[in-house]
Amino acid sequence: MKQLIYMFTVLLFVSITVEAKEALTKQTTKSTKSIEKPKKRFISEWRKEQWRKERLAKAKNKKSLSKKSSSKTTTTKKKKYVSEWRKAQWAKAAKKKAQLVKKKKKVSNSKWKKPTKKIKVVKKRVVKKRKITKKRKSKKLNKHQVRKLNKIYKKVSKKTNINKRALKKAFSYYKKNKHKKALSSKYLAIADYTKRARDKRLYIINLKSGAVHRHKVAHGKYSGSVGGKVRRSSNRRNSKMTPYGFFKVGSRVGRTQKKGYKYLSVKGLDRSNRKVGCPTRHGGRDVIVHTARYVNSGGRSHGCFAIRPRDKNRVFSKLKKALLYSYTGR
Repeated sequence: MKQLIYMFTVLLFVSITVEAKEALTKQTTKSTKSIEKPKKRFISEWRKEQWRKERLAKAKNKKSLSKKSSSKTTTTKKKKYVSEWRKAQWAKAAKKKAQLVKKKKKVSNSKWKKPTKKIKVVKKRVVKKRKITKKRKSKKLNKHQVRKLNKIYKKVSKKTNINKRALKKAFSYYKKNKHKKALSSKYLAIADYTKRARDKRLYIINLKSGAVHRHKVAHGKYSGSVGGKVRRSSNRRNSKMTPYGFFKVGSRVGRTQKKGYKYLSVKGLDRSNRKVGCPTRHGGRDVIVHTARYVNSGGRSHGCFAIRPRDKNRVFSKLKKALLYSYTGR
């Protein structure tokens, strides 16, 4: 019996101890779980904060690097742009100062004021109106002027032996282009090359009185014989023939370099002779009205309108800015 009691007590003790251990283990597990949970939360937040800080630091580093690289490129561009702008500003300021100085010199006593933009606009408009009125006036001749020219034409055709076709063409061209080409209102000249070289075939007509002055004129070397008529004419360069068409005579008297002839320049007014009178370096043909001794004996030129030296003053004074018509029968 004693042994049974002892065994029973041992079993109770063992069962109690096992239950107690289980209860302790449960309590310990609960306590450890309750203690570890806040630790895990604290660690996760700390780590998150650390990660955030690292990310922010990386982002800041990237931004700073990008700003440095962009600032290097932009600063150079800005400096260049600013320097050009400053130069432009300085140039404008210098121009304004120069203009002010000039105007102050002119206006000594009165106080000078800057002109407003409105005044400038008004000036421009006035100038434009004036130009238009001038052009309108200079298009055609008056009826009175046309009648006067018609009377002189009739008078000259009766008095002289000028080719009638040449005279008619010269007067009609003069009526249309007097103001347009700025021709002389006093004289008109016709070189009638249908006449012989020994005859006086340069006719200078006074457009106010109807008087006609005649002089000798030479023709080109390859246009006809010495003392004869013109058989051929050309406006080409180096042709050495007499040019044909309408010309305007210059106003300045010059002297040739090689032979020292005194001359007046000539300018072609037609499409066919527009290069006649221009310098050879521009593809033109040097033709002038000059004096020469060979004209007395009916000599020939290289295409120029050569006259006698003794007729120089009488011819040059009348031909300045006048219309000269070279008629060769064309």
